[in-house]
Amino acid sequence: MRRVILVRHGESEYSARAALNGDLTTAVGLTPAGLEQAQRLAERLRDEPLDLAVTSEFQRVRETADELLRGRDVPRIVMPVLNDPLYGRFEGGGIEEYRAWAESTSSSEAPGAGGESRLAIVRRYARAFRALLARPEETILVVAHSLPISYALAARDGRPPGARVPLAEYATPYELDAEELERTVALLEAWAAKPTW
Repeated sequence: MRRVILVRHGESEYSARAALNGDLTTAVGLTPAGLEQAQRLAERLRDEPLDLAVTSEFQRVRETADELLRGRDVPRIVMPVLNDPLYGRFEGGGIEEYRAWAESTSSSEAPGAGGESRLAIVRRYARAFRALLARPEETILVVAHSLPISYALAARDGRPPGARVPLAEYATPYELDAEELERTVALLEAWAAKPTW
């Protein structure tokens, strides 16, 4: 891999109302605004050489990738390790309630039955980025969710995972070269080995 372009999906039916969806059995697609966001980005990326597209398993992500790759012959793979977190008791609820809980608990605590701790999430995303670094393709488009992108951008800039991170913008490209992604993964892995909160 020479460079990666990270993109959050367009606005979804849940994100439009600041709700959480980490459950694959709940179909959550793009809103009309989200579809337009993806179409605008597709035009922006039209002349960008892409050797591979990687997505999570979620409908909103796949719909965004469909728009970004429409009319292009770009191989695609799905990496479940890039999925949104399992939110446990917060599934379907408001993001601010989850974020308030996240700020007040240890990174190793899960949000109830079936939920993932933030520590597990960071480790999962670090594995995803490590796998991307090992890919032979030069330019990889990754369409995923806000959290892995936010963790990656902070780590690229030398900031470890925090209990609260800013949301990545919808359908906005964030480019990292191989050296930046290696630095990102190293920081995430080091933090996950000795979490600070």
